Amino acid sequence: MILLFNLLLVFYSICSINAYTITVDAHAEECFFEKIDKDTKMGVTFEVAEGGFLDIDIKIFGPDGKIIHEGEQEGSGKYTFAANVDGRYTYCFSNKKSTMTPKNVMFNIDVHQPTKNKDENVPTDEDSVNHRKLEDMITDLGNGLRDVRNEQEYMAVRDRNHRAINESTNFRVVLWSIFEATVLAAMTVGQIFYLKRFFEVRRVV
Repeated sequence: MILLFNLLLVFYSICSINAYTITVDAHAEECFFEKIDKDTKMGVTFEVAEGGFLDIDIKIFGPDGKIIHEGEQEGSGKYTFAANVDGRYTYCFSNKKSTMTPKNVMFNIDVHQPTKNKDENVPTDEDSVNHRKLEDMITDLGNGLRDVRNEQEYMAVRDRNHRAINESTNFRVVLWSIFEATVLAAMTVGQIFYLKRFFEVRRVV
């Protein structure tokens, strides 16, 4: 039981995933931050779910305020980097270029704690070797589960986007069909009225 508990602690400490959904109003910017240690890998995956042309601006800043990554009018993306210093890393989603349309953004923050140096505390006995192998297996399992979860969330957002596009297209098709039917009915009534007036004039003559 103690070994299993320790392995679970290793699993949760190796991989940390946070998923969020936010609304960025027009002419607004939403910023978040993560305090991470040096050599920690951090990944930001985002997808614009609703709003306008499904695009957003993103910037990632280091603790010194320098821009690590910058993207403009992106509908989705994934950026991973390794922290070179300890501190607070900030990522911002900007909708300042939009005049009136808010954007709904779903994003994941994937933080990998730095792995221990393999040269330190090298196991010598068989139990320690087996323990280390289990830790490595759990690490691989955690990475695989993280990738599967990210992919599922990404596909869910894509499905929602495609469904929204299909519904919008269907609505426009219905409106266009109603417009065509209305125009056709108006033309038919107009032709009947014109022919009726034409024959009435011929009788008078």
